[in-house]
Amino acid sequence: MTQTTETHAFKTELKQLFDIIVHSLYSNKEVFLRELISNACDAIDKVRFEALTNADLLGDDDDFKIKLIADKEAGTLTIADNGIGMTREQITENLGTIAKSGTQAFIEQLREADAADRPELIGQFGVGFYSCLMVADKVTVVSRAAGDDAKAVEWSTDGQGSYTVGDVVKVGRGTDVILHLKADEADYLEPFRLQAIVKKYSDFVEHPIVMDVEREVGEGDDKKTEVVEETFNSQKALWLRPKSEISDEDYTEFYRHLTHHFDEPAKTIHYSAEGTQEFTALVYIPSQRPWDFFNTEPRSGLSLYIKRVFIMDDCDKLLPPYLRFAKGLVDSSDLPLNVSRELLQDNPLLTKIRGALTKRVLGALEEMKKENAEQYRDFFKQFGVSLKEGVNHDFSNKDRIADLLLFESSKTEPGEFTTLREYVDRSPVAQKEIYFLIGESRELLDASPLLERFKADDQEVLFLTDPVDEWLVSGLGQYDEKPLKPIDRGTIDDEEKSDADKEAEKEMAGLFEFLQGKIGDVKAVRVSDRLKESAAVLVSDEGDMGAHMERLMSKLGRGEDVPESKRILEMNASHPAVQAMKRLFDTNPADDRIETYGKLLYDQAVIAEGSKVTDPAGLAKRINALLARDAEAGAAKDGE
Repeated sequence: MTQTTETHAFKTELKQLFDIIVHSLYSNKEVFLRELISNACDAIDKVRFEALTNADLLGDDDDFKIKLIADKEAGTLTIADNGIGMTREQITENLGTIAKSGTQAFIEQLREADAADRPELIGQFGVGFYSCLMVADKVTVVSRAAGDDAKAVEWSTDGQGSYTVGDVVKVGRGTDVILHLKADEADYLEPFRLQAIVKKYSDFVEHPIVMDVEREVGEGDDKKTEVVEETFNSQKALWLRPKSEISDEDYTEFYRHLTHHFDEPAKTIHYSAEGTQEFTALVYIPSQRPWDFFNTEPRSGLSLYIKRVFIMDDCDKLLPPYLRFAKGLVDSSDLPLNVSRELLQDNPLLTKIRGALTKRVLGALEEMKKENAEQYRDFFKQFGVSLKEGVNHDFSNKDRIADLLLFESSKTEPGEFTTLREYVDRSPVAQKEIYFLIGESRELLDASPLLERFKADDQEVLFLTDPVDEWLVSGLGQYDEKPLKPIDRGTIDDEEKSDADKEAEKEMAGLFEFLQGKIGDVKAVRVSDRLKESAAVLVSDEGDMGAHMERLMSKLGRGEDVPESKRILEMNASHPAVQAMKRLFDTNPADDRIETYGKLLYDQAVIAEGSKVTDPAGLAKRINALLARDAEAGAAKDGE
């Protein structure tokens, strides 16, 4: 009997989510049962783990099961478990709100996604419970937390904007999810229908999924109908079954059970280690990146089991952070069941497991790259940024990771990639370095004046557009004994300058010294050996921070940490604009147009590299003055 009941309104975001779920989320409604069974399974795993150190939580009830109860007269389907249960505060937090940041952004993404992609998004967000609203016009949850004597809580909603929560009495711990099915969803009350869904989606669940069904027993005159409790699932942990007995569909459904995702994995790793250490691992490489993969604190995607007993999710000791995209579990036979998180910190067994799993995952990626280049390219587009982090954090596997990296370049079509190995093999024998350029986008880099000399010489330049690339190249340093060299820093030629270059430097010395004094934001003005068509470009001195890194630090709110460094303005001595300035300077060094033209070329170089002009008003003033002067000269010529 309810003692105290309160009504609360759902937050706007949750009401919007309900609307999407009910009307357009799933093309296959039956997955609601998989979601609720998965939640029940998690609840049982949690109470088993807690009972390792507090056996009183179980009392006399250690017969773990998930029970389906169909009441055709009431039109209800109940999914009941004897797991950890929830307190009033927990049920309100878990079911009445979405306690995650970025909720509104998620809702907008869900609205804009194609219908086929929506289940994947909702599964990733962790609110699969609400899928029951596709088949029910009301849902009631009755839960009693383990350790609470008789105090339980009832939570109920029709999904129309509010929910009620109140105190009730419940026998035994656990949670009952009671679905008041819509009139046209009555087939979910039929045992054969429920059994088929369980077999399809949850056959591998470790805990028995049971239901009371009517069965005829006896023969002839002794035949009668009895109600018996039948188990619908095989209960054999998938990861402990021989691989020869597991189909691709089995692996896929278990992946979806673990992750609540609806895509298919790109790669499955099922591995058993025997000998000095014994463990089984079932690890998946996803095909789709979770929507919030880069918006949350990095977490491991692997769960730890010991002798089939769930210990913890997100065990960060099983794989290094740069492989956090991998999902799955590890079941160890060697660790003690009463292991604590503190004991896991420096456990040598976990260190060995981590090393073995890292090699297996990298090996699976190498295999994918070799055997299915298109699939690997799609994987790298999703998770390449995470993989790149390994260059700086996993020195022992640095070379293997380097061979897994993909890059766009000046010789690849947009959206296509090359590898470091392919780059080196294509390069002229005499080329001693691997050239690269870092920026915000392929389009910006492709249009950079810095490429002119390389295009003219038919030399390839790698395009790096991920924020992590600045740290990647510093950590990588070289590949196949060829150093990685940025084309926007230092000089390109280490050889003795030609007589023509020396002559150009001598001729331009006066003009460039004058411009350096007028353009206070540059360290030097010099003749460029990079430009073929453009008049000017900005470069950093050897060892200085590049322009892209400065912009990145500013975006990260760490602009104050960037040491002040001025860049070098390089000019094309043969360009008509530079030649015109030279003639003006030789004729009259005091001509104010020389400074105006020099600053214009500097501002153009700033814009070309993707940076912001520090004095946009001054730039506009100089352009307007130039336009007015040109227009006056044209009008005077027309009047002659």
